Amino acid sequence: MSIFRNVVFAAALAGLCAGIVMTVLQTAFTVPLILQAETFEAAGSGHSHEAHGEAAGGAEDAAAAHSHDEDAWAPADGFERAAYTALANIVTGIGFALLLLVASEFAGGLANWRQGLFWGLAGFAAFTLAPGLGLPPELPAMPAADLLSRQVWWIATVALTAAGLALIAFRASPLMALIGVALIVAPHVVGAPQPVSHETPVPADLHHRFVVAVTLTNLVFWLVLGTMAGLVRTRFAARLGAPRAGLA
Repeated sequence: MSIFRNVVFAAALAGLCAGIVMTVLQTAFTVPLILQAETFEAAGSGHSHEAHGEAAGGAEDAAAAHSHDEDAWAPADGFERAAYTALANIVTGIGFALLLLVASEFAGGLANWRQGLFWGLAGFAAFTLAPGLGLPPELPAMPAADLLSRQVWWIATVALTAAGLALIAFRASPLMALIGVALIVAPHVVGAPQPVSHETPVPADLHHRFVVAVTLTNLVFWLVLGTMAGLVRTRFAARLGAPRAGLA
């Protein structure tokens, strides 16, 4: 129980730091683009839609379904919206930090911040980069494929990418490395679900800038998360056990 408590506490600290950093980056770089896209959405027809804003780890971009119903609740622009965004980022950061720390413990534990940095890069590759190749971040007023189909493909891509990276990193065998590469490539061979039409009032340049901004903010998020996880893990090394040989 003591080990579990220490891991959770370490994840909370790392997730808090990464979530705050993510919120600052979103406020500066991605939120203005989302607000700009919402002007195109408001100019269109009043149909139900899904607005896609980027979450940490992407994580994959979190989709918050809502409609134009006057009774539908949404956080007010300004402080309220920023507060809910910060809370969501911190909670997401803690969740990803917990996954990262638990997975790294099975691999021997993080010995220092450099190992944490490598794990953060792996998290970025699995949760942001690989899924983003098939399902790039979407702005409001952009068409999207069926939500369930996208979720299934996203989860499968994350799982296969993580498994493939693990085989490449921890199995000193050319055959295992080859299998790892095959797992990483497999979901992209199948292909991500696509909308019936790609027509959108959102300018291509705006979408491109949004994809770049989301990708870079998620990269920084994962680097901070991994680095902080490595630093905090070192603090609890005596209680969690001395780390074994790792990546760095």
